[in-house]
Amino acid sequence: MKDNPNDSEYAGLLVRDDGGFVLQADDGLRYRLELLRTPIDEVEKRVIVTGQLIGNDHIEAEGVRLANGR
Repeated sequence: MKDNPNDSEYAGLLVRDDGGFVLQADDGLRYRLELLRTPIDEVEKRVIVTGQLIGNDHIEAEGVRLANGR
């Protein structure tokens, strides 16, 4: 659910790397995530990231939730 009307949703696999967290999106792109909290339970799972694109490959995430309600 989007609280901010400027937010968008991005689906894909959440992975951790040396620089933090990355979304391997369904569109084939990789997005570096700027997060307010550490999404431990969602790592290596399919997620929906809600937030704003702040560069070609960078998302300022407002939230991360498991996709398909799992």
